Amino acid sequence: MIGRVAVSVALLVAPAVASAQAYRCSLPTTLTSIHPDLASASQPQRRLPIGGYTLAITWAPQYCRDHRRDPSAQFECGDGKGGGNRFGFTLHGLWPDGVGKDWPQYCTSTPLLPPALIARHLCTTPSAQLMQHEWAKHGTCIAGSDPAAYFARSSGLYAKVRYPQMDVLSRRRLTVGAFAAAMARANPGLDADMVRITATRQGWLDELWICLDKRFGYTRCPAHQGGLSPRAALKIWRGAR
Repeated sequence: MIGRVAVSVALLVAPAVASAQAYRCSLPTTLTSIHPDLASASQPQRRLPIGGYTLAITWAPQYCRDHRRDPSAQFECGDGKGGGNRFGFTLHGLWPDGVGKDWPQYCTSTPLLPPALIARHLCTTPSAQLMQHEWAKHGTCIAGSDPAAYFARSSGLYAKVRYPQMDVLSRRRLTVGAFAAAMARANPGLDADMVRITATRQGWLDELWICLDKRFGYTRCPAHQGGLSPRAALKIWRGAR
C-alpha cells in the first residue's frame, strides 16, 4: 500500500499498558496517519551479513524538549502543561549491525504495519511512523523475522533494561563514562564498554545504545560504533518537573 492511511484503533485492542519507562501512557482512539518508508538514493538498500545488534533507547524528556512543537510528537510529548502522557526512556529500535562499519538496511519493501500491532507497542515506541521506519529499515534485514516477531523481540529486550536514578544523576556533575558505569551497575551482565552514549551538541543526554551479539546477549561495543568519549561531560534534562 503506497498511499497514506489513517488508522483507527479501539482502546480495547490495547489497553493503556505502560512499559517500564512509560510513567503515564494512554492510547488515543485514533492513531496518527502513517506512510511507507522505503529505500532511497540517500538511504539505499544494503543486504549484508549481520555481525551483531544495537538496542537503541531514547531519553524522552530531551526528545520532547527538542520536538514538543512537532505535530508528530504530540502523542509522546503532549502540550507541555503537565497533562497527557509522560515517558522516561523509550525504545527507538533494534538495529542489525554489519561485520564491519556498514550495516544492512531496507532489505525488502514492506507494506504498512497492522493497526493492532502499532497499538500493542505504542507505549514502548510512542510514534507509529517511527515503528514503520524501524521495521522497514532494520527489521526486514533480520532473517526469519516478521513485524510481530521483530517488535516482540525488540520490546522484550527493552523491557529487561534497568536504569539508574535519573533524577539524582541529573543534579550531579556527570561524565559519559560515569553514566555508562551507572547503567552497568543497574544491569547484571552489562559492562560500561557495552554501552554507547549520544548527546545533543550542547551535551544533553540523547540516546544510549546497548551492544548485542548475534544471540542478543550483551557484548563489548566495536570501536567504530560511535558515541561520545567516556571523558565527555554529560547533562540530563529531567523535564519541567
